Amino acid sequence: MYSGGTTQDEIKDAPNALETFLLQPWQLTKTKKLVKNNWKHDAAAINIPMGLDWTDEFLMAVSKATGKPIPANLAKERGRLVDMMTDSHTWLHGKKFALWGDPDYVMGMTKFLLELGAEPTHILSNNGNKRWRKAMDAILVEAKMDNCCEVHIGKDLWHMRSLVFTNKPDFMIGNSYGKFIQRDTLYKGEEHEVPLIRIGFPIFDRHHLHRQTTLGYEGAMQMLTTIVNAVLERLDDETRGMQTTDYNYDLVR
Repeated sequence: MYSGGTTQDEIKDAPNALETFLLQPWQLTKTKKLVKNNWKHDAAAINIPMGLDWTDEFLMAVSKATGKPIPANLAKERGRLVDMMTDSHTWLHGKKFALWGDPDYVMGMTKFLLELGAEPTHILSNNGNKRWRKAMDAILVEAKMDNCCEVHIGKDLWHMRSLVFTNKPDFMIGNSYGKFIQRDTLYKGEEHEVPLIRIGFPIFDRHHLHRQTTLGYEGAMQMLTTIVNAVLERLDDETRGMQTTDYNYDLVR
């Protein structure tokens, strides 16, 4: 069915690997126990490689395990990401976001938003546990954002809907189910709308977005492109009403 991939022989030989990296450590607790109890090594303790810092962390861990340097093409890719983050910082700094999803994805997205200077105001993971929330709180404290950002576990999108109405963010980041929250905010008028940026799983109502990666430098570049252009599109929506007099309706952003 699939071209390439991991063969059965490679899977059988996995216990003999130099190291095992769990790219979603908060959701692979049973796998971590399996590796620890049955394989010849422990699973390395890393964060999900999303955004700049945690992709750096992952690549340095791989380099240490293999004894090989990080390839030059990845260093160039990192440089492009840093350049993009610098270019977009003006538009993202201070913007408020509500996001939801699985624990690792939400943690990685939160870390990336903080790197961009944004404020992840509402952070929700229905299947996040107390240890995960404690780890999330520590990230917010380190970024000095614990006074404006809140973490919610064991809650669903009905709770997120309440959060969006009581403390309005500028945007939501999540899967297709958030479109119903967006529609509800419109009932109060266009100025109360909270647009949905579709990143995550599942996405049913748009095509091919499930193919866009969120991991590594490339994933960070794709997410940044999606997020900042959603901000700019919203800005055009807000300023196109008086094209002849509104100097904010610009060609160049």
